[in-house]
Amino acid sequence: MSLSPQWLDELRARISLSGLIGRSVRVTKAGREFKACCPFHNEKTPSFTINDEKGFYHCFGCGAHGDAIRWMTDHQGLPFMEAVKELAVQAGMEVPAPDPRAAKKAEQQKSLHDVMAAAQDFFVRSLADERGEQARRYLASRGFPASVVRDFGFGFAPDSRTALKEALSAFPDDMLIEAGLRIVVEGKEPYDRFRGRLMLPILDPRGRVIAFGGRILSADKTDAPKYLNSPDTPLFDKGRTVYNLHRAGPASRQSGRVVVVEGYMDVVALAVAGIAEAVAPLGTALTEHQIERLWRLVETPTLCFDGDSAGQRAAMRAITRALPLLRPGHSLRIVTLPAGMDPDDVVKAQGPAAMEALLDGARSLVDVLWEVERDAAPLTTPEDKAGLKARLLAHCETIAHPDIKSLYRRELTERFGDLAFARKERVPFQPRQGNSGLRGKGQPWKPAPAPLAEQDKAKMLRIGNGPSTSLLAAVLSGLILHPAQIVRHADALARLKPDDPATCALIDALLVQADTMQTLESEGLRTILLERGLRLPSAQDYAGMRFGFLAGSGDSTGDELAEAVALLVELPAVEEALEHATKRHETEFSDESFAEQQRLLQRRLALLARLGQMGRARAAL
Repeated sequence: MSLSPQWLDELRARISLSGLIGRSVRVTKAGREFKACCPFHNEKTPSFTINDEKGFYHCFGCGAHGDAIRWMTDHQGLPFMEAVKELAVQAGMEVPAPDPRAAKKAEQQKSLHDVMAAAQDFFVRSLADERGEQARRYLASRGFPASVVRDFGFGFAPDSRTALKEALSAFPDDMLIEAGLRIVVEGKEPYDRFRGRLMLPILDPRGRVIAFGGRILSADKTDAPKYLNSPDTPLFDKGRTVYNLHRAGPASRQSGRVVVVEGYMDVVALAVAGIAEAVAPLGTALTEHQIERLWRLVETPTLCFDGDSAGQRAAMRAITRALPLLRPGHSLRIVTLPAGMDPDDVVKAQGPAAMEALLDGARSLVDVLWEVERDAAPLTTPEDKAGLKARLLAHCETIAHPDIKSLYRRELTERFGDLAFARKERVPFQPRQGNSGLRGKGQPWKPAPAPLAEQDKAKMLRIGNGPSTSLLAAVLSGLILHPAQIVRHADALARLKPDDPATCALIDALLVQADTMQTLESEGLRTILLERGLRLPSAQDYAGMRFGFLAGSGDSTGDELAEAVALLVELPAVEEALEHATKRHETEFSDESFAEQQRLLQRRLALLARLGQMGRARAAL
C-alpha cells in the first residue's frame, strides 16, 4: 500500500484535531488554540495545547508533540496503518488499496464486521429479555454494576442450535460460518457455536467486534468447556489479539503500566476495582506478537499469575517467550497471586488496595526466572546443582541482544555461585582457659563469638575513599591498556562495589566485554567505552603512582597486574574486617578481641606498605 505525502496531508487537513482529542480529553478554548491537562503525564495545570490551524498538539510539560496520526498511535495505541484507516473513515476518505486482491479482502472483512456487529446486537438483546435471566443473575453475583455490563458489552447466547441463525437471517449461512458464529460438521446441519453462554465481545484496537468469548452458565453441562472463544477467522487471530487493548491503551498513558491477567473476566473484575489498564491473552499463553503489542504501550508490562504450580508453569512460558525479544529498557514484571486466588478473589476478599499492593511488589523477570529454576528440582547433589546451572545458561543463550545476554549470564552465574559455593560457618578454635591443665579445673570453657569479619561476610567488597580507590583506578587503567587480561580477572572485578556510580558503570562495561569472549586492542576498547559515555580513569585518580603494568608491555606485565588485583581484593576486605574487629573490641574489651584487632591492623599496614613499594619502585624506573 502506497500512501503519498499529498494523501496524508489531505487526511490531516480533514480531521479536526481538537475534536479528535476532545473525545478522550476535556479541552477548553484558549484564544485561537485549545488547552487541556496533558494525557501523557499527570498534571493539574493545563500545559497541553492543540492548534487546529497548524494541525499539531504540544505539551510544554513533558514535550509530547504530534499530529492526528501520532495521536492515534501514541495515545490510542494503534499501529500506524490502523490509525490511518480509522482517521480515513472519520474523514470520509478511501485508503488506497495495493491491488484488486487486497481490495477484495478489505471488502470481505467489512462484510464480516457487519455480521459481528449484528451478532453483538442480538446477544445484548437476549441478555435483556426473559431468556437472559440466568445470565443476569450470574452478573449480579459477580458484583458487576450495570455501567460495567454496558461498557464491556455483555450479552447472552440462547441455548439453541439455530437462534443466532434465525436472528441474522439477512446474512447467508456461509458468512456466519466464516465469522466463526456457526459450526459445520460433515454430514450434519450447521449449528450455532455459542449456546447457553454469557457472551463477551472481543474488540480490535478500533473498537470493532471481531470475536466472542462465552462462559457456560449451566452446571449440568460438565462435558462442555467452561470458556469458549471464537476460532481464528479473517478478522480474529487469537495469537495476535490482546483483549481490552482498546480501553487499556488510553488508561495506561495515565497510570504508566499495563496489567496482564489470565482471562477476560479477570479484566472486568479489575475494571470494577478501578484498574482500567488490564488486558488478557485469549485462550493461549502470552505470545511474542502480544508481548510486542504491549511494549508499544509500556516498556515493562506487569503479568499476574496464580501462586500454584500451574501459575508457575504459565509464568515460565511467558518468560521463555520474552527472553529472545528482550531489548534495552523492555522487559516484563511478574506478580504471583496468593495460591487459589485470582484477581477478583483478591479484590473481594481484601479490597482494591491489596491488589494495588501486589502490583506494586511485582518482581523482575530475572528474579522469577532464578526462583522458578532454583525450586524446580532438588539440589542435594553436585549433579543436581550442575543441572540448575545448565538450565540457567540455556535460558541466557536464547537472548538475542548481546549486552542483555551477557548481563543475564553474569547475574545468574553470581546467584548460582552464592548457592552452590556458600561459605560454611567455621567454629573458631578455643583454648582451655585457666591456670590448670587438668580436666574440670580452672575457668569454665565457653565458646567465643566468631570474629565480626567472618560473620555474614558480604560477597561484594565495598570500596570507598582512600588507598583502595587509587589502586582501583590504576587497575582499571591497566585492564583498559591490556584488554586481554580482563577475562583473567573478571571474577575479582565482579566482587568489587565502588561507591562511585561512574566507576561501577565502567566495571560493568569491562565485564560485558569479558563475556563477549572478544579481545580488542586497547584503542578499540577505549573507543567503545568513550562512545558509551563512560569516564575513564586518569593519572590523577591514582595519585601519580607509576605502576609497571601502566608503563611496560613485557612478559612481567600480566604478573604485576595480577599482583595489583590481588592487593585490590584483599585490602578492602582487611579494612572491613578491621572495622568490625575494632567495634567488637570496644564492646568486649577482651584479650582475644584485642589480638584480632592488632593482627588485622598489622596486615593492613603490610598491604599499604606493599602498595607504596609498588608505586615507588615503578616511579624509580
